[in-house]
Amino acid sequence: MSLFKSGNPALSEKNFQSVFVGANSDTMTLRGTLNKFGFMLLMLMGSAFYSWKEYARGGNVQPLIWIGLIGGLILAFVIIFKKEWAGYLAPLYALMEGLFLGAISAMYNDAFATKAPGIVMNAVGLTFGTAIAMYFLYSFKIIRATEKFKAVIIMATAGIAIFYLIAMVLRMFSVDIAFLHEGSLMGIGFSLVVVVIAALNLILDFDMIEQGSAAGAPKYMEWYGAFGLMVTIVWLYLEILRLLAKLSDRK
Repeated sequence: MSLFKSGNPALSEKNFQSVFVGANSDTMTLRGTLNKFGFMLLMLMGSAFYSWKEYARGGNVQPLIWIGLIGGLILAFVIIFKKEWAGYLAPLYALMEGLFLGAISAMYNDAFATKAPGIVMNAVGLTFGTAIAMYFLYSFKIIRATEKFKAVIIMATAGIAIFYLIAMVLRMFSVDIAFLHEGSLMGIGFSLVVVVIAALNLILDFDMIEQGSAAGAPKYMEWYGAFGLMVTIVWLYLEILRLLAKLSDRK
């Protein structure tokens, strides 16, 4: 049975097994990974603040959204296939995601200023709170990343990804899945399920990073682990923001 399973493609078994080194090398640590994640988070917040301000002053943020979205996607694929470049590209990925998230968040903040004031800050707070809670649940072994747990979360994550892909293709042909965007009970229920799956992916990410550290992965894998963790955090934030928007529609 494999110890290295994660719903996050950035933290897959293959990516870690191919780079294990001896115990005498400068190796990956959990603390080092979390420190690098903290640095990336600061960079994300900096670029998010910039795109937020651009929207607030009436600037056209569509280019920032597309630069952040496409740039982040390209960087993510490069990092996944060139792990040794993570130390250089992971911070750039954080900057790209910040441009995207800052502009999107500003739009949500403006659109729900009356119905749900403070929706963005609430989403940020819930995201950090959830991430911290998941870390403690994992650290104190309250939730264990067993093989069965990993298999269920990986399958659920893959199912959500396929569903979203189908929804995107349908939307290109003017076919919209209403509950994805509306505050119906079904829509809220779906978003709740996705938020839970995203949060549980953090357990897999923490486990993968810990296993990589224990196995002696090289130091640059700290950047790779931090990148993978950020992928999940960004997903979790967007899903929480979507959920809060749906809840506000029912008020």
